[in-house]
Amino acid sequence: MNKNKIVGYWLLIGVGMLIIQVLLGGITRLTGSGLSITEWKPILGTIPPLNDAEWQHAFMLYQEKTGQYKYLNQDFTISHFKFIYFWEWMHRNWARLISIVFLIPFIYFIIKKYFNVKMISNLVALFLLGAAQGLIGWIMVKSGLNDDNLYVSHIKLAIHFISALVLICFTCWFALTLLVENQAKVYHPGLKKYILWILLLLGIQLTYGAFMAGLKAANVAPTWPSINGAYIPDTVLNGDYIFNTINIHFIHRMLAYILFIGILIWQIKVQPIRESLLFHRIKSLPLVLVTIQVLLGIFTLLTSSVQVRNGFGLFEYLAQAHQLVAMFLLMSLITLLYILGANSRDSIKP
Repeated sequence: MNKNKIVGYWLLIGVGMLIIQVLLGGITRLTGSGLSITEWKPILGTIPPLNDAEWQHAFMLYQEKTGQYKYLNQDFTISHFKFIYFWEWMHRNWARLISIVFLIPFIYFIIKKYFNVKMISNLVALFLLGAAQGLIGWIMVKSGLNDDNLYVSHIKLAIHFISALVLICFTCWFALTLLVENQAKVYHPGLKKYILWILLLLGIQLTYGAFMAGLKAANVAPTWPSINGAYIPDTVLNGDYIFNTINIHFIHRMLAYILFIGILIWQIKVQPIRESLLFHRIKSLPLVLVTIQVLLGIFTLLTSSVQVRNGFGLFEYLAQAHQLVAMFLLMSLITLLYILGANSRDSIKP
């Protein structure tokens, strides 16, 4: 196996670990765990409380610094606190593990001269994106460490989520440059432009999905196909599309329908293209994934009226699956975009 492919597979391991990290973030949100660790200690925070005194101190900080405890979790015992602490601690430690999985092979590859100049610049950008993601995460947590908010800011949650997806996409794209041969690419500017529009819509949709999650908005309208009996809510024209949960519901649902239709049109457009075996194998994947995603979204809404506080039930499992399939859909579109990025001189023309 050549050096480029080894580096490419290492990057794909990173993509997998980043996807798990986003899922762990989803668990911390669904279980209300995100505010349980009230300090940011990148190194010392690796070790959890080890005795009763340390646990009581951590619990005291949570009681003192969060409105979440004062107004929502006053009945918490130390056992309840340990449960939510574990998920936030796991989320942060998985990020530390990603750093180790990045750093140790990076040093080895440098010593063995696996990298060229362009690869090193991409890896530096990757490191900076990862560091920024950690900082954004703490800024998000800080937004909930006060007496006024029960949870973190949904806007900062969305920024944290989208920046994580940017990191995943960048890592995936970098891996594709090392693993996909030019012969597997297709030259089709029209389809490339079309998929860029789909990705733009998906980015907006994912942002509104984060708004839905951050505002705990699913159970505000746990009905389908209507939104609490209305197909176009009265609030749609009031101009608030950032904080009004009903309007966010409406936009999230409409974008889902538009994306489904857009990807269905994509499927029709790509049917004649068979010259690239790789493209042919995965060109239908977005339609499969968006269909599953729409169905998961509907069932998540319909089960949102029964949520398990600081735990997991059917709604929470469906919400996690909804988030996971969204990332798979994004990855499939990024991969197809890369395959469509060939130059006219050295690629297969449909």
